[in-house]
Amino acid sequence: MSPTTNGARATEQEPAAAPGPSAAQEPGAARETRAAQELLSRTALGVFRLNGQFLAVSEELARPAGLTAAWWQVLGAVLREPLPVAGVARAMGITRQSVQRVADLLVERGLAAYEPNPAHRRAKLLRPTEAGHAAVERIRPGHAELAARLRDTLGEERFARTAQALEELSDALARLESAEP
Repeated sequence: MSPTTNGARATEQEPAAAPGPSAAQEPGAARETRAAQELLSRTALGVFRLNGQFLAVSEELARPAGLTAAWWQVLGAVLREPLPVAGVARAMGITRQSVQRVADLLVERGLAAYEPNPAHRRAKLLRPTEAGHAAVERIRPGHAELAARLRDTLGEERFARTAQALEELSDALARLESAEP
């Protein structure tokens, strides 16, 4: 018996489980699936841990510039060109609502400004102000030092392969998401 949706135990006999792998499947197919699941779990846990480490380091780097990691992330997304909030969210893989909250705080503090969007009347573009550029510029020395330390620890080629592997993983997940009904 299994729990029902409200947490109580079911009282009726469960129907027989679906049959196992079909005869056409090789005996090693289940083993390969389990191995793939293990790789997915290891990858996800590694990325979650890495995300926490990057957030901690980003907070440390951003603090002397008067920013938070989230503020730096949103400002960084619009340094090259102004973007609508939804564009920042897509680029960062986070929700539009969380970007909107941060963008509004950046504008309130004079680190960013909204400007008209010629492509969409209601979706204004976010751009950094001079103060926003200056704040990000204050982070650059610490960022450069961390980049050099990671390069020295991993080696330049391995560091580049790591970045490429993460980009490929992100692209693969995006393709899977877009293929889902």
